[in-house]
This record gives sequence, C-alpha cells and structure tokens, in this order.
Amino acid sequence: MKQLLRPFLGGLLALAVILAPEKSEAADFRLNLGADYHIDSGAFFHLTGTVDFIFAGPLSIGTRFGALLATQPNTLAVPLDLSLRFNPRRTPLYLEVLGGPWIFFEGDTFRAHGAFGFGYQNRSVSFGLEIGYLEPRPHIGLRLGFRL
Repeated sequence: MKQLLRPFLGGLLALAVILAPEKSEAADFRLNLGADYHIDSGAFFHLTGTVDFIFAGPLSIGTRFGALLATQPNTLAVPLDLSLRFNPRRTPLYLEVLGGPWIFFEGDTFRAHGAFGFGYQNRSVSFGLEIGYLEPRPHIGLRLGFRL
C-alpha cells in the first residue's frame, strides 16, 4: 500500500503546484475538530487549523495542520496535509482530497496519510465525513469545522 500512496501524494503535490494561481482571492481559516476510527488500532482525536486559498471559482488549495491524540497506543502526533477542495458556490456541499505526512511521537514516526472527504459547509460551519488511509490501515472519521 505504501507504494501506491507515494505516487498519490506526489501527484497531489504536483497538481497543487500546477494549479497554484499567481494571485489568489482570499485565504479562509477554519478550526476543525475531528474524531476518527483507525481500523484495528482504535480511535484518534484531533484539533487542526486549515488555511484555504481560493482560486478558479469553486476550487481551493490549502493546508491542514494541528495536534492529534491517538488512543492505541496513547501518543501525540502532528497531522500535516495538503488539501484540494471543491465547493460549488450555489450548493452547500463540498468534496476534498487530502494527503501528507503525519508525525507521531511513538512507534513509526512518519506515517503517510491520504483521504477523501465530503460534507456540508455554510458561511461559518462545516460538517463532514472523511475516509482515508493512515499507514498502515484505513480510517473513517467525522469533522466539525468553524470558519474564523
């Protein structure tokens, strides 16, 4: 699976560089709360910040970073992701693709992460579901975000 995830993350980074505009409209900042279940490894909870740079209409590119608490084993981590988000202006729904390294303070230090998310977003609140892969297993989680 590691061999499949590396080209995905490289492709996401290449797409971000290619699509990056010379000027972006504005940056949005969201504070996110998340709870995930990592298959066979228990739950993890995180508090992250997301900065999105809007370009090409409903398409935005951004970063997600923050702090994570894993339950099995009990450890802290730093999730770092690039995101590509599609949020049509006339509908409150969004789709996003995320990927990047997550840094754990116990066990395997660097773990690859890739995910697909979708949900509801209005002017100040977003709520969604994320399905992804955090090395070495898949995960599913809920997200609650507040635009600041």
